Amino acid sequence: MDFSIVQYSKFMTLLDMLLHNLRTLHMSLEDSLKWIGEVMAEIGPPHLQKNEKWNVFDIKQAKAIIDYLKISLFQHYKLYEFLFYSTREEIVIGTEQTIEVVKPSGCLFPNPLEEGISFDIYSTFIEPPTTLDTEMKGSDHEQGSEESQPEASTSDTDPLAGFTIEDVKSVLGQVTDDILIGIQNEINERLQIQEEAFNARIEKLKKA
Repeated sequence: MDFSIVQYSKFMTLLDMLLHNLRTLHMSLEDSLKWIGEVMAEIGPPHLQKNEKWNVFDIKQAKAIIDYLKISLFQHYKLYEFLFYSTREEIVIGTEQTIEVVKPSGCLFPNPLEEGISFDIYSTFIEPPTTLDTEMKGSDHEQGSEESQPEASTSDTDPLAGFTIEDVKSVLGQVTDDILIGIQNEINERLQIQEEAFNARIEKLKKA
């Protein structure tokens, strides 16, 4: 509209006052329309030749300002009200998880993670024995060997002589299945918990 510096100043002051009335005074749409009408009567065309120093806009410019305010502020007045003073629910889109850190350098393997296998299986089948346990087992094995030498000389029977290959496979298969079923059930429970958590977050985002 080729506004002058004075007209720019009046126009920006008008916008600032409208937002101030909405944000601070919680002025309704009807009150804002009445207020802008009164203000434009003061700074608009000089119909009654009063307050001439405020008459900075002609009829065309005043009409353009009204049209601009209509499509920018007044058309989206509810949105501005929600933005300025309506309470909104805080949506949590992130969570913190704590995992066990690696043991000192003296240990060959770290502790099992929360998403990994159970500690019983880890300590039984994966974790290597300590040096002290190895030495104690070694000394016990030597003592047991010395004590069992006379017995071994008298009895050389095979302890697995009464079992077939199929019996051994069956026992090993049953033990393996029990271990795998326990691990699978634990994994399924954790996956279900994570799935429910993600679904809850998605529902919150949809409602927002």
